[in-house]
Amino acid sequence: MQKVIGVICLVVGLLLLLQGHDVANSIGSQFTKAFTGEPLGQATHYYVAGVAVGLFGAFLIFWRWK
Repeated sequence: MQKVIGVICLVVGLLLLLQGHDVANSIGSQFTKAFTGEPLGQATHYYVAGVAVGLFGAFLIFWRWK
């Protein structure tokens, strides 16, 4: 059961990373970068959440509980 939850977390983490990539390359984000020079914060949130959930999933898959 633990490995199933880990695989689900890895998939969700990957989907969050892909969503962050889509948000970062959107038209609104490109206008924000062009006028302010700063990346859109929402894309960063997706990236951070994707990495965190993905690492948690990898931890669940590879860590053995007694």
